Amino acid sequence: MLKQLTSRTLAPLALGLALGFGGFAFATPALANPATHPAEHAPAPATLSAPAPLLSTAELAPLLGQPGVRVLDIRAHKDYAGGHIPGAVNTPYGKYRGPKENPGQLPAEAALTELLQAAGVDRDSHVVVVHAGTDHTDFGAAARVYWTLKVGGLSRLSILDGGTQAWKAAEGALETRVAQVAPSRFTYRYDHDQIVSSEELAAALEAGQAPLLVDARPPKFFAGEARTDAAARYGTLPGAKSFDNAQFFPKGGTTLKPASELKALVALSGADAAPAVSFCNTGHWAATNWFVMSEIAGNKAVKLYPASVVEWSQAERPMDNQPSRVTALVQDVKRALD
Repeated sequence: MLKQLTSRTLAPLALGLALGFGGFAFATPALANPATHPAEHAPAPATLSAPAPLLSTAELAPLLGQPGVRVLDIRAHKDYAGGHIPGAVNTPYGKYRGPKENPGQLPAEAALTELLQAAGVDRDSHVVVVHAGTDHTDFGAAARVYWTLKVGGLSRLSILDGGTQAWKAAEGALETRVAQVAPSRFTYRYDHDQIVSSEELAAALEAGQAPLLVDARPPKFFAGEARTDAAARYGTLPGAKSFDNAQFFPKGGTTLKPASELKALVALSGADAAPAVSFCNTGHWAATNWFVMSEIAGNKAVKLYPASVVEWSQAERPMDNQPSRVTALVQDVKRALD
């Protein structure tokens, strides 16, 4: 029997029953007969209710196999092939990322269109993103995919809290058969109003009109004591506030803290109501902060800076907490020896 893992679950079901019988059917409106109902009086299509952005394993189980639900397993293909949630389609995380020199850069619209069409994702699909769940940083991958789907025009989105590991722990069934789905005709288009670019952020800083900048990286990165290989310099964005994404998880845990605690943490960060920009090295950890601040705490004025510090540091732009050249060289030597 599938265990009840969160207080959000209203009626935990046995996984076998959920897969065999349970689920929510998406109602479709009856077609109007043009001979008896003039077009101008035709009833409006039924609106699908928005799903919860975060699902427990018990909440996912009855959705499997339901029309309009698409589970996307974002693990590497070899991990997917070793066993995945029944019906899940494999779209590896790397497909949603940019080149090696900056994985945070946005992939081409054409590439994402091809990926999502092959996965059978349509505009009205309820997409559930499933990550590995081996540690809390895996959630960042799911959050980045969720964000990518949202800024590409999809609105019915969820993440499986705890990912595949949580599903296994709840004794959920796994299969190795590659899911066969009918391709869709979905066309991916970026909504740039939801995306922060380096140029936009630089202009806001220069004009003294920058929103709250939230650095999702561990403190050593914020302090200028560590950097990722692709970053050209140590340090953080001017005026940024440090808020490590790990604070949203219990120590050593892979599922998010209860919603009440998450909202309290967002309030502590100052991003509960004010316009804010979440960033990290390449928009991975930052996606976790964005997800909690926007989708859980409800601040829709929070945006993600996808290219983050890597792109910012590669240009001649100001940075805070940037060490001296000698200190940076010493830190580079230590990095090379580690």
